[in-house]
Amino acid sequence: MNILVTGGAGFIGGNFIRWMRQNAPEHRLVNVDALTYAGNLESLSDIAEDEYYHFIRADIRDRLKMDEVFRTHDITHVVNFAAESHVDRSIVDPEIFLSTNIIGTQSLLDTAKANWKLAPDDKYSREYRGNVKFLQVSTDEVYGALGKEGMFTETTPLSPNSPYSAAKAGADLVCRAYHETFGLPLNITRCSNNYGPYQFPEKLIPLMIHNCIQEKPLPVYGDGMQIRDWLHVFDHCSAIYTVLSRGEPGEIYNIGGNNERANIDIVRFIILTLGKTEQLITYVKDRPGHDRRYAIDNTKITTKLGWRPAYTFERGLMGTIEWYRANSAWMERVLSGEYTDYYERMYAPSFS
Repeated sequence: MNILVTGGAGFIGGNFIRWMRQNAPEHRLVNVDALTYAGNLESLSDIAEDEYYHFIRADIRDRLKMDEVFRTHDITHVVNFAAESHVDRSIVDPEIFLSTNIIGTQSLLDTAKANWKLAPDDKYSREYRGNVKFLQVSTDEVYGALGKEGMFTETTPLSPNSPYSAAKAGADLVCRAYHETFGLPLNITRCSNNYGPYQFPEKLIPLMIHNCIQEKPLPVYGDGMQIRDWLHVFDHCSAIYTVLSRGEPGEIYNIGGNNERANIDIVRFIILTLGKTEQLITYVKDRPGHDRRYAIDNTKITTKLGWRPAYTFERGLMGTIEWYRANSAWMERVLSGEYTDYYERMYAPSFS
């Protein structure tokens, strides 16, 4: 495979690239990322010179550039992580979420169709090159919120409650349409909350770990009883590769970690592990449209494709806490914004 990984400088995309180099090193990886605020290329510095890895700074909405990438690198597979992904930011600025997440995805779909379709000018043709696939990485948030019982399945109606999840749901529907109308070989995966190394510190777990270590207030929305199913990012990476390799074209696969936890329980676990006090907990006003509970039913991917999560939540969270403790310098560079200078230090001289 020659795999285009979009958003590969982000948390999940970057971990997917690292996971692939360790577990499926025979595949070539092309990382396209616009390097917005959460794109941290420094996190991939140890593989920057790998002959099977190539980085290109670009926006997925740039159709001419995307076509150049496909043709130059003979792209056979796409894993689309590229997205604006933070709910709070989507409440403040919805437009960039709609543009990147929906129009950006359509740009990639059009480029894939044009390069993979055997008769690109024949609107009735549904024949494509062999061994090609587009994989859209989505989220369980497109389903909306659950009550105290039940789980999301692949047939749960979409009911997004934030501009972020609405933009992801829109992208998913565009992907479905391209499969149904044009026959484009693709899959959609919808994951539960990810955690693990290299996560941007505005997310719950890295924020709480950092603040707890620094003995700063731990801001908890509302009563902290929002429940999520937590998925270690390494498990997510292995599931994505499983779907990319064996997923049935046109199918959706939910990826969950079987680890439902309330936010406040996670905060208390971090406090206990780091030997701090619960007096650090500071309850703040809940955000608008905050979904109460998510839970993923991963029966389809486990029974049809044989994938299962390897990490228990306790093991995964302990390892994540230790990673952030051992990589405090990485966290400080992210918080200070110094990580954004890495691209200029590494790549700018080559353009002079």
